[in-house]
Amino acid sequence: MVKTIVHQKLAGYALVAVILMAGAIFVEAQTAAKPQTSPAQTGSNDARARAGETLVDSTLDDDPAVTKMVAVYAPKVRELDVTIGRLRGELKKGGTGAGSLGNFVTDGMRWQATLKAGKPITLAVMNAGGLRRTTITEGELRARDVFELLPFENALLTVDLTGAQLKRLLEIVLSGNEAQSGARIVYKTTADKKNLAESIKLQGTTGEIEIDPAGTYTVVTIDYLYSVGGARWGIFHEGTNMKPLGITLREALMSYVKSETSAGRDIKPNLDGRFTLDKANSLPEVKP
Repeated sequence: MVKTIVHQKLAGYALVAVILMAGAIFVEAQTAAKPQTSPAQTGSNDARARAGETLVDSTLDDDPAVTKMVAVYAPKVRELDVTIGRLRGELKKGGTGAGSLGNFVTDGMRWQATLKAGKPITLAVMNAGGLRRTTITEGELRARDVFELLPFENALLTVDLTGAQLKRLLEIVLSGNEAQSGARIVYKTTADKKNLAESIKLQGTTGEIEIDPAGTYTVVTIDYLYSVGGARWGIFHEGTNMKPLGITLREALMSYVKSETSAGRDIKPNLDGRFTLDKANSLPEVKP
């Protein structure tokens, strides 16, 4: 059973929190080690008070227990600065489909899910709110970038939907500016700034493919969306054959970047028209 992750903490930052906590313990331990008294302060009523202080500087001895604790996590913190690939151009989150950053993440999800499932995955869907950085600038891609982008312990799973359900899911994705990989949606905007789909097709290797309403299609998403359900994401529960893939979204994306790097390819912003605005049929915004 997929666990609900609504109340999960930012596991990607847990490591940093441990280090900060260890540092706080370190200072506290050092404080107890060498107390020094400050000069007495004289008040207007000649009452005298003495306060204990500790100067935190290089003269303090290390606390062996705290040093041992920090040593355990230090290599893991250094791993965050390991370069896993190179980015040509800037990845940005924003607008319909969460921009090139949303495309990057869902492309990685679909690639990893195809490997894990051993069969083609029709569609990947990710909520834009789960992407916790708005930009990743051009240059070296480090493990830290992926941890900051995807700090939650979300895991991948697949579920089978009918073609009719798949279209409804993509309409939900469009209306909420969520991210997807595998489909091309042509849409228009209404006067109240809503997105309405005009055409929804799948992106095949040889071109666009019509969706068969009675067909069966495999979708990869994260367990958070499956668990949260509700009016928006409850459609996943209408599907069948739900299967956890045994890998987190963060691990999947890092594997995707490393695979592209091994193949000699840089990561590039991919704005491939998967969301295409029909400007001719869109209405201008009506302002109050």
